Amino acid sequence: MWLRFPGLRSLELRLGLRVAPQRRQQQQLFLLKRKFSKGMEEEAKKKAGYMAVDNHVQNNQALGIGSGSTIVYAVDRIAKRVQDENLKIVCVPTSFQARQLILQHQLTLSDLDRHPELDVAIDGADEVDCDLNLIKGGGGCLTQEKIVAGCAKRFIVVADYRKDSKSLGEKWKKGVPIEVIPMAYVPVTKAIAAKFGGEAELRMAISKAGPVVTDNGNFILDWKFNNVSDWRKLNVGIKMIPGVVETGLFIGMAERVYFGLEDGSVCFRDRDSQ
Repeated sequence: MWLRFPGLRSLELRLGLRVAPQRRQQQQLFLLKRKFSKGMEEEAKKKAGYMAVDNHVQNNQALGIGSGSTIVYAVDRIAKRVQDENLKIVCVPTSFQARQLILQHQLTLSDLDRHPELDVAIDGADEVDCDLNLIKGGGGCLTQEKIVAGCAKRFIVVADYRKDSKSLGEKWKKGVPIEVIPMAYVPVTKAIAAKFGGEAELRMAISKAGPVVTDNGNFILDWKFNNVSDWRKLNVGIKMIPGVVETGLFIGMAERVYFGLEDGSVCFRDRDSQ
């Protein structure tokens, strides 16, 4: 049996009238700050992407097109320059998303069968350290991204100010993505923990039941690591584990990284200047 207490609702209403306006103001301020911060991040991505395209894309080139939110702006700029300057270029995608971007912007779609050697590959990053080593694969496209980057004479990265770190793991807390053959994900998980410490977790999907499945039909482990002194040696060690397809560690591959900054400017760092 339910009991009613006279006056309880009116008391809640009275308290609500006092608390709600302040709470609403706090919520509105939080949303305003988040919207402003998001706007700054997107503007930073846009400017970095535009500068990378303007500095590295030329006529009669074969381009590798990366994946992720930053690359959307780079492809926008490529399409505008193709239209304005009548550039003759072909684009090789690193993912289904990149392929759709190329087609939506009516750029010439190609592949590594027809263009195994690329002039430039442009891609984003989840984190960049002081030596221009990268963590990539937050979007699950690490294997194709690394293949395309490896086929390019020049690998150019675009990012916003949040991705710039002194050491990998300083800002990116989701771990190193590792693509694995589905039947091997449990043995690989155990092997990584035993050999290198830390913890590798199977990445689960958000809008579907079960794990994330890559464009290649594989699973992804996210390895949350401890202190690492030699990224190159570690990367080779992980790849030697049977069942590992590729890692999201891009070691010594990026030639230049463009960072869109909070103040609206863009800076870049070259690997040779390290």
